[in-house]
Amino acid sequence: MDGPQAFPTLLPGLYCGEAPAPDGLWSAWNFDPLLLAALTVLGWALRRSPQGLAGVAVLAVAFVSPLCALSSGLFSARTVHHILLVAVAAPLLALALPRRATRAASLPFVGATALLWFWHIPAAYDLALSDMAIYWVMQLTLLLSATAFWRAALGPGQHPGGALLWALAAFLQMGFLGALLTFAPEPLYAAHAVAPMGWGLTPLADQQLAGLIMWVPAGLPYVGVMALVARRDWRAATGMSDASA
Repeated sequence: MDGPQAFPTLLPGLYCGEAPAPDGLWSAWNFDPLLLAALTVLGWALRRSPQGLAGVAVLAVAFVSPLCALSSGLFSARTVHHILLVAVAAPLLALALPRRATRAASLPFVGATALLWFWHIPAAYDLALSDMAIYWVMQLTLLLSATAFWRAALGPGQHPGGALLWALAAFLQMGFLGALLTFAPEPLYAAHAVAPMGWGLTPLADQQLAGLIMWVPAGLPYVGVMALVARRDWRAATGMSDASA
């Protein structure tokens, strides 16, 4: 498959710059003024919501901390970055938004899943890592679609157990994508053809590690969401029972 050079670029370059060497990782912070301003505005807008402020903090970890630079070189780090967006920051932001009548979560689920899988197509992924404009299209579509999904899945009026099943479905589709990456016979992404070797990994091993992260560690935030939902549903059911008694 053709690499990013087969497509026109708008803002060529890697956001956060080239991947740092292991001994330079902790100096690779990203203090982009536009990014810091956007996070500050978002934090101010959500200042009355603990969940919203936690979501902004997670976004800061993803884009300000050295993880941003590391994800330029290691696909496994990029996987952690995306998990923070869609499985940690997105549900927190969804909980911080004003409550409204729940819409069916099926369409937001399909949209969020389709975008996650689309951005893992090698040509689309490599283009995003070679063009800063496309990079931000990738990041924003992943975050916004995941937030829309979690808002629908966690919103008021959801059938008992419905939110639990949607969270499980979101984890299963990510796990399936992780399985495909883990068992792929060769590296898929030109953007990570060199940098992993500086960290003692072959590109294929880095890709396999990314797939394993999607299988196991990625499940932790989903389990957290499912536990929160189960607790909420149990308390609602108990309250109904108490009221009827």
